[in-house]
Amino acid sequence: MKKTLIAGLCALTLAACSQGAEEGGENGEAAEIVGEVNLYSSRHYDTDLALYEDFTRETGIEVNRIEAEADALIERIASEGEFSQADLLITVDAGRLWRAEEAGILAPVESEILNERLPEYLRHPDGLWFGLSTRARVIIYNKEAGAPEGLATYQDLADPAYRGEICMRSSSNIYNISLLSSIIAHDGPDRAEDWASGVVANFKRPPQGNDTANIEAVANGECDISVVNTYYLARYAGDEEKAGLLDQIGVIFPNQAGTGAHINISGAGLVKTAPNRDNAIRFLEYLTSTSAQRYFADGNNEYPAAQRTDASSTVEQLGEFVPDTLNLSELGKNQTQAVQIFDRAGWN
Repeated sequence: MKKTLIAGLCALTLAACSQGAEEGGENGEAAEIVGEVNLYSSRHYDTDLALYEDFTRETGIEVNRIEAEADALIERIASEGEFSQADLLITVDAGRLWRAEEAGILAPVESEILNERLPEYLRHPDGLWFGLSTRARVIIYNKEAGAPEGLATYQDLADPAYRGEICMRSSSNIYNISLLSSIIAHDGPDRAEDWASGVVANFKRPPQGNDTANIEAVANGECDISVVNTYYLARYAGDEEKAGLLDQIGVIFPNQAGTGAHINISGAGLVKTAPNRDNAIRFLEYLTSTSAQRYFADGNNEYPAAQRTDASSTVEQLGEFVPDTLNLSELGKNQTQAVQIFDRAGWN
């Protein structure tokens, strides 16, 4: 009965969901709790739990968390207003961080540590959010069908030469919205609209599934070409039962002679009403440390955001590439226009 009550409270309160409160220190002794930090996070990876526990062992600061979808968390923080207990919002995709910015829930952070460790394009210009890890959005193709001749850029996907060959996920997906937002930033809205219409004309089937489903569709020959995030591919390399699927897939890092491959981030921003502001900034800085960045790289096959930190061997097997260094704040600014373009193009 007691365990059931505790579990129920954990679902309702931050404090009951703390990580590391019962963890031992480096010598197996219980860490002395000297404060707390409250995370509202849309990330749901096991490696993140290890991060929280390590931070508590290192600092004595207890990590509490609430997990939900990003939009729900943003709405919750906004509705809680000055009474919100949230210190940090952690989420995936710069587009979602922009939504938080537009909702007016984030506060600027000035940190020499963050500025030194993170490249400028992975930091909001006003310090409203910071990238913690990255993933590249790459073109994949079915090896049996052969490498698509002339396919080297995202723009090439609109070439009629690939008519009836492309599988994609829905345009409502934030990854695709951010990709089109970057194309708007580089090429302008008119060319971006031509691109979206051209890709739609090349669809093998209506948009469906997630990145994983489209990887398998390409591997199985259901279609020849798709666009997916790198960390999904790396997961297959680490799965003994499914690793063979990668043998059927070729990877193209797009736009290597131009703007570079589109990337996106997991990132975090300080909530402007944070009750534990100093602890939150300390946690942000910890997440860019070498040890924390290794968790992102090795545990979830993401590229580290911090400079001078290597990616995992699994994701490195996909190949070296030149990333697009467009400041990711631009993705949010073009988000509404990207959705409108997708709608006009008939990209469902």
